[in-house]
Amino acid sequence: MDMIKVLLVEDHTMVRLGLSLVFENCSDIELIGEADNGKTGVDLALKLKPDVVLMDIGLPELDGIQATALIKKTIPDMKILVFTSRESEDDVFDSLSAGADGYIMKGANEEQLITAIKAVAEGTAWLDPAIARLVLSSVKKNSAPDYSAVQKNNSGSVKNTYGLTERELEVLALIVEGLDNAQIAKKLVITLSTAKAHVHSILQKLYVKNRTQATIQAVKEGLV
Repeated sequence: MDMIKVLLVEDHTMVRLGLSLVFENCSDIELIGEADNGKTGVDLALKLKPDVVLMDIGLPELDGIQATALIKKTIPDMKILVFTSRESEDDVFDSLSAGADGYIMKGANEEQLITAIKAVAEGTAWLDPAIARLVLSSVKKNSAPDYSAVQKNNSGSVKNTYGLTERELEVLALIVEGLDNAQIAKKLVITLSTAKAHVHSILQKLYVKNRTQATIQAVKEGLV
């Protein structure tokens, strides 16, 4: 993988200092900019065009969720990894709805953070394990099956009305498992370009912006 350029948007000086030291010791991640508020974060993201924006939520002037939405509106393909101590359902779902590609807690260790940044840079959705459990638990608890979208045929098996093909359902299941495009291609013995095409088609048919939202939608609708 090429050098990953990261923009850090964090209002706590000591956290920024600690993370800059972490990135200095990482041979394939380069910290290209820092911002201590959401407005500056948006401006720098649009100017510097980093591969990944590491975004706190509790920011002055403009919070991280609003900043994420503004960045995604202008540059939809820019990857944003929310890095925060907040783990409420509202913060998680609002971040994902704003277009965040991943969500990791500040309590994560250096290895987990680096892994999350690399995963998001490659286009793989990343959810901190604690957040993933929260999301899936909330979806299962609060969402009754939407039988207008998912129905069962006479044999009891699920069918969908999103127009997903059998192969796309297979790919969707692997997305939910957390596999990236290369892993999906290897698992299904297809080319990488074919895997990417399937993922793109799935996102379009589910009306979602990224793999994280596709995972939530798949579980909510009972597609996997």
